[in-house]
Amino acid sequence: MTKQQLFENIKKKQSFLCVGLDTDIKKIPPHLLREEDPVFAFNKAIIDATADYCTAYKPNSAFYESLGYKGQLSLEKTVNYIRRNYPDQFVIADAKRGDIGNTSEMYARAVFDNSGFDAVTVAPYMGEDSVKPFLGYPGKWVILLALTSNKGADDFQLTSGTDGERLFEKVLRKSQEWASDEEMMYVAGATQGKLFADIRKIAPDHFLLVPGVGAQGGSLAEVAKYGMNRQCGLLVNSSRQILYADPTERFAEAARREARKVSEEMAVYLRDV
Repeated sequence: MTKQQLFENIKKKQSFLCVGLDTDIKKIPPHLLREEDPVFAFNKAIIDATADYCTAYKPNSAFYESLGYKGQLSLEKTVNYIRRNYPDQFVIADAKRGDIGNTSEMYARAVFDNSGFDAVTVAPYMGEDSVKPFLGYPGKWVILLALTSNKGADDFQLTSGTDGERLFEKVLRKSQEWASDEEMMYVAGATQGKLFADIRKIAPDHFLLVPGVGAQGGSLAEVAKYGMNRQCGLLVNSSRQILYADPTERFAEAARREARKVSEEMAVYLRDV
């Protein structure tokens, strides 16, 4: 999926919502545990309920890896289901990879050669050679961690060097030597608020994947105010707020209501784009 195609889909749906499929088997409704594959059964119901109101899905690999090979099968079935039934959705592997070159090559093969993912999240700490292998796949995207939503982001990402440049700013600036805004996006946490304005000074045209709205307390209004660009430039992720809106057999209906509510707010911010 190209940047223009993603933007056109956002305009068509009037939504830049990404639903995070962080499916915890300990949190899904108990009646699903009778299913042959409870995780896939839950994901399928969530996808069918929310696809009208989102433009992307983001399975977090840790939630599937924690279940061993059965979890990997659930993930594969989930991605295949999206690809087969909702081909306009942008599908992100939230795997946060990043290692020495030859190891990254294997990670890149795993996520792009053997799956239907459009993008993968990558940690930049080890530098260019740990990121480049993921950029060798035409039509696929790297989503580089820049300024994350967790409390510990302050430990490193906001620290300044002797030149006064903060680490997240250095990541944004340096990584643009590796790839264009047609191949690379950045993770920017919704809890960082007005710092989106600083991000846009360095990366005005890139798409940003934005976690932290909802359960983590980030403001969608603030993200749109400081982070939106002329092609929207945002994919705002919501996981727990949608997935676990209701613990009963009516979980999919509740998820649909939550997704619609977020999408309707997004449509207001998209009026001038």
